[in-house]
Formats: sequence, structure tokens, C-alpha cells
Amino acid sequence: MEVYLHVTSMDKVQDKTTTDELLKKSPTSTLNSYNHVLITGYADMIKESNSSISIINLIFQPVTNSVLQQYYAEEKIGEGTYGIVYKAWDVERKKYIALKKIRVESHCEGIPSTALREISLLKDLNHPNIINLIDVIYAANRLYLAFEYLDTDLRQFIDWSSGHFPHSLIKSYIYQLLNALHYCHTHRIVHRDLKPHNLLLDGDGNIKLADFGLARAFGLPMKALTHEVVTLWYRAPEILLGSKVYSMAVDLWSLGCIFAELFRKKALFEGDSEIDQLFRIFRTLGTPDEVVWPGVTSLPDYKPLFPNWEAQYLGDFIPNMDKEAIPVLEKMLTYDPHKRMSAKDILTDSYFDHAPLVKATQLEEMIMLETDRTDVANMLATLISRSDQIDSDPEIRVANIDESSTSVYIEHPCN
Repeated sequence: MEVYLHVTSMDKVQDKTTTDELLKKSPTSTLNSYNHVLITGYADMIKESNSSISIINLIFQPVTNSVLQQYYAEEKIGEGTYGIVYKAWDVERKKYIALKKIRVESHCEGIPSTALREISLLKDLNHPNIINLIDVIYAANRLYLAFEYLDTDLRQFIDWSSGHFPHSLIKSYIYQLLNALHYCHTHRIVHRDLKPHNLLLDGDGNIKLADFGLARAFGLPMKALTHEVVTLWYRAPEILLGSKVYSMAVDLWSLGCIFAELFRKKALFEGDSEIDQLFRIFRTLGTPDEVVWPGVTSLPDYKPLFPNWEAQYLGDFIPNMDKEAIPVLEKMLTYDPHKRMSAKDILTDSYFDHAPLVKATQLEEMIMLETDRTDVANMLATLISRSDQIDSDPEIRVANIDESSTSVYIEHPCN
């Protein structure tokens, strides 16, 4: 039996190799009696490398239909640069899961680095407000990630409603996300792509952080990182100004933008380019200088000729926001990342002393929706219940993650 591992990175290169050669070159890789290749030792390499992140391409012989028994794909629910997400039925667990099929374009490029990051990081995270990665499957030259299934995302939920959300719901969501970020940051992980589309909701009032494809593990001292992260509207000013060193503070800025958007029902800073995004921030918070942000004038993309705008009161841009919430938002939208408060510190604010879950069954009366009542009923039904009927062909088979270690088991299709 041959198992090929192709690794391309700044510091490690392994060409196609047999299992025996693989074990000799990588003592942390082993082959167990069930024809599973246990690959370890690469998680740290994936986390620590820069833009030349390791690209691992696992090449197995094609699987046969007889082993494709575990999941039944029902419908496509999303599509991105690197793959498609399906709503699928887990036959063994008897529940829905979200199945992300990753495109593996060629043996040369291998599995996208975003997928490797997501696998590497999510295996080490276990929190009620972070999406749960159930399985990792490599079959028929495709990589599948099986996640717990949630009914919708915050972007859709905002777009569905034309009225304002109840303040208690907003507080509950932000409180949960702060807890998720505190957990990530405690584990030295910065998400780097917080936006409503990556926040998933269920009918019990839970919100969960998802899509760790751009996330990075960080260390001390901080390394130079790319600034091509975070969707533009939620991008922190230090990234927009070209800083090569940043950390968890970028997530707090993004969450602050989402916090404001939940009250406004539209983004706080809707730039259409990096410079437009900067100027929209400056017009609201004032043009930063060395007094409010020491070192800002030394950042690569700072220009002395930037217009000089005076800071405005944030409450003027979010008229329906609680007075008690404004100081919390200001802590998140502080220019200087060293002064921007951490998730842990913000959680101690008295604003969050009472932040109960708000279930979907409570929302129909609480949200002032102007849409057709049938649409409202359908929206709430989506959050409250799930269909049990599926009529689809089998899609793939499971290969379990070993929860007791940082390793990934990928089932070899040949017996």
C-alpha cells in the first residue's frame, strides 16, 4: 500500500514517498492497524508559517461507492472560493450536519491553506459559541469537513428583518461572541475574519463563531502578518494602514463594527476601497494622530496629507443604541490596538450583567417586521425546526478526529 504525502513550506519539503519512507522522514507520522494514516507534527508548522503556509496534499486511491455510506447531501447552502457547503444527513448520528467540500484543484497545489488552517485550529477548540468540527474526510481526491449544522447566519437574519432587533437579543449575541473571542485569544488564536456571514444562529438563541480559514495562531513576539485579511467593512485601522504586526485586537474592532450594525441594520463603515474605508472611519472617529495613537504616523500606509477630521459622538450614528452600550462600543472601536480593550475586560462591564438567551419563539412579537406574515413564519420556522426527510444519494464516508490529541485521522479507502 502506498500513501503519498506532499508538503511544500518554507522549511520542510517532502516529495512523494511510500509509507515506509514517510515514517522514516517524519517520526511523528504513523500507520495504525486500521489503515489510518496518523499525521502529526504539522499542526505547529501550519500555525506558525507566514503567507507561504504549508500545503499538504494527501493522495489516496479512489474510494468506491460501497464505502460512501455516512452522509447524504440534501441541498447546497453556500459556496465560496475554495468549495461548496451542503446541508447533509448524518446517518449514524441521525441529525443534520453542514458538509464543506473543499476543491483540490491539482496534485501540485494540493489542499488550500485555508482548509488546513481551519482543521488545525478547530481541532484544538471546544467552546459552546464556536462551531464544532465533527469529522475530516479525504475521499476521491476531495476533502470534506463536517460541521455541526446551524439554521442560518447573522447576515441572513439581518437581511430578513426590516425593523430593529430587541436590545436584549443584541446584548445576548455580543456577550456570547465576546466569550468565544476570549476563549480563542486565551488559546492564542486570532480569527481575522469576523463578519455577520461567519456568525451562525440556532433557534435556542445561540450564536457561534465559524469559518476559521483565515485564523492564525500567534505567539510572542508577534510575527509579520499579511494585511489582506478581514472583509473590508470590518477591517481594523491598523490593518488598513499597513501594519505588519497585529494580534487579537483586530477581532475586537470587527466585533465592534458588528455590534453597531445590529442596532443600525446596516454597516457602520461601508467603504468601497481601503482608502474610502479609512476615510469613513476618520470622519466618524476623527483622524488619528500621535496623541490618540502613538506610532500611527509611522505605519506604512499613513499619509501626512490625510484630511483632518474631528471625532464625532458615536451615539449620533446609532441613535437607537442604549446609552449603556455606547461606552462598550467605544472600547471596541479604540484606535490604538494597545489600548483597545480585550474581550476578557469588556465582559466585566456592567452592561453584560444580565444577558440571557433570546429564543426564536420569542422573536415574532419582539421584532418589528414589516415583511409578509408568511415570510415571518417561514423565517421563524427555519430557526425553530428541521425537516427529517431526505431523498439523496450517499455522498461520503466518515473519518473521525481523535479528540484526545492534536492529530487528524484520515481513513485510507483501501482494505
